[in-house]
Amino acid sequence: MITYRRAKLSDVEDILSLINYYAEQGIMLPRTRSTLYEGIREVIVAVDGDSDRVVGTGSLHIIWDDLAEIRTLAVDENYRGQGIGRKIIDLLLDEARELHCPKVFTLTYQVEFFKHMGFTLTDKNAMPHKVWRDCINCVKFPNCDENAMILYLD
Repeated sequence: MITYRRAKLSDVEDILSLINYYAEQGIMLPRTRSTLYEGIREVIVAVDGDSDRVVGTGSLHIIWDDLAEIRTLAVDENYRGQGIGRKIIDLLLDEARELHCPKVFTLTYQVEFFKHMGFTLTDKNAMPHKVWRDCINCVKFPNCDENAMILYLD
């Protein structure tokens, strides 16, 4: 059985392994151990109750009073197709609603998945400059090829 909870410091190695597995394939951007520790309070994980192993992860990063970003959504390939990514997104969007944040965006290569979650493509250049402050450290800066997608919450 899969359970969902806030990440713990002891989850960082599993999260790092999961994210960087996909980063090596060019499907998502890599993260560093220090970045994960610094942002651990933003992260939700999906845990397989049988193995107590992290099999999914995602985070909600607040940008400003009206904008948050969904980051680092990843599901172990052996668990894909079970609704884990969808559930993580739902939990992160619930959190954004609780915080009264009206807009949530993501930078992604997984356009179809996020379209199914209600996000629409938007122009990256129309995003506020605050969105790009982390991009300075990105391996793809300044030639980002990710797609910007946004969801307006009611």
